[in-house]
Amino acid sequence: MQATTTRRSMLKAGAAGLAGAVLGAGARTRRTIARQDPVTLRWWDYYTQGANATAMEAQLQRYMDANPGVVVERTPIPFADLKQKLLQGATAGQLPDIAVIDNPDHQAFAALGVLEDLTDRVAEWGQADAYFDGPWNSTILQERNYGIPDNSNCLVLWRNLGITQPAEVAAPTNWDELRAAAATLTEGDRMGLAVSAVKSEEGTFQWLPFLWETGEDIPTLASEGGQRALQLWVDLVNEGNMSKGILGWTQQDVLTQFQNGKAAMMINGPWQIPVLQADNPDLEWEVSTLPEDKQGASILGGENYAVIAGGPNVDAAWDLLTWTQEPENLKQYLQDSGKLPSRADLAEDPYWTEDPVLSVFVEQLKVAKPRAYGSNYPEISNAIQEAIQGAVSGQSPVADALARAQATITPLLPA
Repeated sequence: MQATTTRRSMLKAGAAGLAGAVLGAGARTRRTIARQDPVTLRWWDYYTQGANATAMEAQLQRYMDANPGVVVERTPIPFADLKQKLLQGATAGQLPDIAVIDNPDHQAFAALGVLEDLTDRVAEWGQADAYFDGPWNSTILQERNYGIPDNSNCLVLWRNLGITQPAEVAAPTNWDELRAAAATLTEGDRMGLAVSAVKSEEGTFQWLPFLWETGEDIPTLASEGGQRALQLWVDLVNEGNMSKGILGWTQQDVLTQFQNGKAAMMINGPWQIPVLQADNPDLEWEVSTLPEDKQGASILGGENYAVIAGGPNVDAAWDLLTWTQEPENLKQYLQDSGKLPSRADLAEDPYWTEDPVLSVFVEQLKVAKPRAYGSNYPEISNAIQEAIQGAVSGQSPVADALARAQATITPLLPA
């Protein structure tokens, strides 16, 4: 599946409204509470600037306008610092009522006892089935629920039409076509494809879809399929169709290569849509679902909302969370922030289904997997990053790099 955009706005402001039945369902099921005294809720997130921060402020203000007895004190904390602040706060007993959690970190915080067990409240709420499996599963640890998915993102393939059309290169649908397209589009200092292989979660985030497309998973990382997935990246670099610079590139760096015409194709997420819209309005590009191996796959990104365990305002915090998930409230926030829904019912809204770009992301989201590997996931991811770095740099054969990673990872996996 693919879509094309040129100079027009991709995030349509005046899309059609939600179906009445969906709106009614959200409104009926939110648990409301009677309040005699004013309530102050402390909210932490990592939206420090841009559309994310503006959209969050607007959403919380709408809630306070509708609930005059509640004051929400929002504290934005840089992404790199939020996890540490939550850990330090747990030790010192100084935590917010609600926190925005990057979904791969959710299980780790739940395992530490930082997050409130919401299982019974979720059952009473009755909305769990409205969500895509991937986002919802990221909030579950040992069959207990510790949050609500708020938004999602995933990775797709982007193509610069100014390069691909003259070369008559169509959107590749499988790995062989991806290899061929990357070779055809490489010329001079322009590479056919750009990805992020940096030694951070971004590198893991970009490579895992290739592993999953082989039908393998992290517990079988060193399998033939895992080796084939990593060898694909190694070959693209060794053949000169992907830069060895990927070892230091973040996803923002990948976008820069694409913007500057130094990469004909890139793998990236929907957060880059408003950037290209604002900075490169004349750049013509298209998106398509990731080329497949044995199956289609992508990776689930996005944020979850969590209530901090043992706080004095759990009922009020839960009320706020469920309000944010009422489809009309959630749609407004997602439009303002340029994000994708985790609710499957909301993803059927014309705002997403009729947009030729956003609809590709929603389609890709259907096969996006969460990084739900228990509380040791940060160490697991680090081992994967080291394998990618070793193999792509040429310091280690693929099989050896993955064997070392597997030896580290296997004891860290949930029993």
